Amino acid sequence: MIQQLGLTPHPVEGGYYRRTWSSGLSLSTPAGPRLAATAIYYLLEPGTFSEMHRLRCDEVFHFYLGDPVEMLHLYPDGSSGHFILGPDLGAGQHVQLPVSAGIWQGCHLLPGGSFALLGCTVTPGFDFADYEGGSAEPLIAQWPWEAETIQALTRRS
Repeated sequence: MIQQLGLTPHPVEGGYYRRTWSSGLSLSTPAGPRLAATAIYYLLEPGTFSEMHRLRCDEVFHFYLGDPVEMLHLYPDGSSGHFILGPDLGAGQHVQLPVSAGIWQGCHLLPGGSFALLGCTVTPGFDFADYEGGSAEPLIAQWPWEAETIQALTRRS
């Protein structure tokens, strides 16, 4: 699948990705000019995860194929949420899941999963300058009840 879709390792977040679309429109944002929107394929396999991070833009995740993925959200008001991206709508899984700008997020395959192919549409379009990777200690200090999941989804202390 990595070869078929032309995916490469994500340079900061983890997993594999490929930008599949960029809007032909541009926007002026407080962070500078950005494309109006972008879309990617995003693949998780065992041993990979999307590290805790937040963006200055809104995004919508799309579940395409494979096994369910657990996503953690850490909200600016101090609360948190767990969501499952997957095909079983009857079990409350999501095939689309929005993430608003400024929400810390990370995700991984559920135990026993072999892969998940997701998509992500971002608006304004993704720019690495809008990406902030999370470190375990400050996130755990603010959301201590999520310590185990935060630790599993971070590469930095």
